[in-house]
Formats: sequence, structure tokens, C-alpha cells
Amino acid sequence: MRSLKILASILVLMLAFTGISFSQFRTQPNNAFSYGERLSFEVSYGFITAAEAFMTISPSPFMYNNRETYEVNFDVNSRSSFDKIYKVRDNYKTFIDASGIFPWRFEQHIRESDFKRDFEATFIQESLKVYTKVNYVEDKTYISKNEYVQDLISSFYYARTLDWKGKNEGDVVTVNYFYKDNFYPLDIRFEGRETVDVAAGEFKTFILRPMLKEGFTNKTSDIFIYLSDDERKIPVKVKMKIVIGALVAELTQYTGLNGPLDSKIGD
Repeated sequence: MRSLKILASILVLMLAFTGISFSQFRTQPNNAFSYGERLSFEVSYGFITAAEAFMTISPSPFMYNNRETYEVNFDVNSRSSFDKIYKVRDNYKTFIDASGIFPWRFEQHIRESDFKRDFEATFIQESLKVYTKVNYVEDKTYISKNEYVQDLISSFYYARTLDWKGKNEGDVVTVNYFYKDNFYPLDIRFEGRETVDVAAGEFKTFILRPMLKEGFTNKTSDIFIYLSDDERKIPVKVKMKIVIGALVAELTQYTGLNGPLDSKIGD
């Protein structure tokens, strides 16, 4: 009996040190996406198609901390015709807990012209800590005041799981996220509904405006995301105003969806 108690104590200590506790994490309902989803986009600046982008979820679970995760990659590649002006080969990767829709690790691999940067953030959700690496060198540890802090990519996927049907123009949902070296509240404002025609088809969409203060733009009102107005909530169009003009990403292809796109008009 005494040996069993000792064994039980050792197991408890092992769980404590490895940070694994299956009962303490939230469960977030998700009908929007699943394994194998792939979305393709063309990114244009004015009349110029400058790049292509891909949002891909791995076809099967990636085990992280003994939990199933979605391995998500977001890749942006400039077109070969645009490479001479400004070559881009960027990759963002996040591992999102399949049950709780929160991140375990975020990676950013930037290759833009002569600039190169590799960044990694490891989220210890149970202790509210984030460990970072810059160019594969241990950097700093940060402690959040909030639970279930997201990275920028997982914030988007988390937003897809939320119920936007009853929202009115001006309603705001706040998500906490970590980027580079700080924590930020991300206010996502509901901007209404609009029918959008892109290469992948014509869709009924609702519009979200993430009030980003860090990462993409210095202003908080410059990014508009058009999501399909159905359970999938896939991005159909993204518009980002810049100093001169705007960058626009439009959906060209989609495969591996978690269900039908009821928002699509026609075949």
C-alpha cells in the first residue's frame, strides 16, 4: 500500500513538472475547420498580382504535450515576376490545441529581399508564460495576466469558431494575443455584411475589422476580413490599406473544408 502511495505521488509530480493536466484546459466548440483544409489566395496591389498565399491545416493531428493540435501554416510567396522588385518567402506556423483552440507554439520565418528573421514563441498555457527565441537563440520569458493568449495566426482561427450571427455593426469581441515581445488586447469589430465576387466564386460574407496595433500596420482601422457567412467562416477576401493604395488578397481555391459553404451563390 505504501509503495502505491509513493508511486501515485511520483506520477503527480511528473504531471506537475511536465505541465500536462487534461482537466484544466477549456473546450472550445469548433464547426468551422478541421484537418486538411487548404485555402489559396492571390495578393494584388492595384492591377498587379504581386504574390500568392496559402493557409493550410495539416491532414492529421500533430501531437504536442500529449494533446492533438492543428498544425497550421500560412505562406506568402511573391510571384517570380515580382521577385526582382521585392522577393518574399514568408512562413508563419502555429500549433493550435484541437480541443481548446489556443496555441502551444508559434513560429515566424521571414525571408524578404535581404532581410531574414526567425522567431519562435512557446506558450505554457497552464502557467501563463511565453518563452521566445530569436534566430534560434533563447531570448526571454514573458508572463501574461490573461488565460489562453493567442498568437496572430491562431487568433484568426479562434475567431472563426465564434458565433457572429447575432452581431450588429459596431459590436466588438476582444481576444488577447502575444506578438514579438508584448501582450496586446485584440479588438475585433463587426462591420456588417456584403456579397463578394472573387475567383473562387460569389459569396455572402460578413466583415470583421481586427484593430491590430502591432505586426502589420501602425493604424488600427486598416484591415478588413470578409468571412463566408456560414458555419465554415473561411476568408474570402482580405483588404489592407497601406500608405499608397491597398493590398488585397482574394480566395482562388479551397479544398478539405469541414462542411458545405452555404454562403456560396450559384455553383
